Amino acid sequence: MTLPSTEEEWRVRLSPAEYRVLRQAGTEAPWTGEYVDTKTEGVYRCRACDAELFSSDTKFDSHCGWPSFDEAIPGAIRYVEDRSHGMVRVEVRCARCDSHLGHRFDGERFTPKDARYCINSISLTLKPAA
Repeated sequence: MTLPSTEEEWRVRLSPAEYRVLRQAGTEAPWTGEYVDTKTEGVYRCRACDAELFSSDTKFDSHCGWPSFDEAIPGAIRYVEDRSHGMVRVEVRCARCDSHLGHRFDGERFTPKDARYCINSISLTLKPAA
């Protein structure tokens, strides 16, 4: 898949809601995303470029309103310090196309890996296992 080289090309490829989250670092409303409660086995991919990001076996119920994972596929994620909204967070971006996915939080003790990737459903597509 050839990646767009301009934001205008991204606007053509993505719906307005996808563009707002993936390219403008927006956030979908909690509990509205299609993957919040999904238990289907497979691989979650970047909706913008189709890169593999998360395996379903790393997904867990954090009850935060967005899909949560405790580990990304190695090399799939880029991390950016986010100082918006009066706090310091770790923004999670697709390493391939630099699209915004969500944020990573550490130290919450939800899982033994002690990480929560809080990801917008609209940033993902799920490829079910065969």
